[in-house]
Amino acid sequence: MLKASPQRHHPTMIDRVLIAADNALRTLAGAHHATRPSPADSATAEHTLDDDERRQVSGLMRVNHVGEVCAQALYQAQALSTRDPALRSHFEQAARDETDHLAWTQQRLDELGARPSMLNPLWYAGAFGIGLIAGRVSDAVSLGFVVETERQVEQHLEGHLDRLPATDTRSRTIVQQMKEDESRHAASAEQAGAAELPQPVKWAMRAAAKVMTTTAYYI
Repeated sequence: MLKASPQRHHPTMIDRVLIAADNALRTLAGAHHATRPSPADSATAEHTLDDDERRQVSGLMRVNHVGEVCAQALYQAQALSTRDPALRSHFEQAARDETDHLAWTQQRLDELGARPSMLNPLWYAGAFGIGLIAGRVSDAVSLGFVVETERQVEQHLEGHLDRLPATDTRSRTIVQQMKEDESRHAASAEQAGAAELPQPVKWAMRAAAKVMTTTAYYI
């Protein structure tokens, strides 16, 4: 007698909302774990940072951690809002890559004896809202936000490489790998059909990022 093959369960909207809520809680609680080893593990022995260097590195890595909190929120919201299963899978895979960055920057903050931004819930909520709005407009616009966000983050990380102490190889290897991953995400979104965002939208995104990075460096 033939047995009926088990039916694949396709997540419903309620399932996806619950998954997004779980991800938010994990992100804000620091409960994510990297799937790739931290690039810092292959760095040379750490140079002892003086007090000024430690404060500067802590501030920069806190900003980078905030960026990954926002990336989680953005990709989760976009995955929730799209109706295209292939595009949803694309956003979910990108979020998994960003999870590595989140864990790496958290680990580095712990090593430095520094804390994440106290405003992380605010940053997460803002990025999630932007992702939902972009996704509701169209998938092409949603992908356009990914491209512009990743390009801006790539530039921001390049600036951090200029500001990090040359002897802090642990932080530098993390930031360099993050920069390479962000470039890949932007290229992938372009290939998936991203729309070019209007210049005023890009300016607004840069202004919002400036406020966030300046605040997160200290708080």
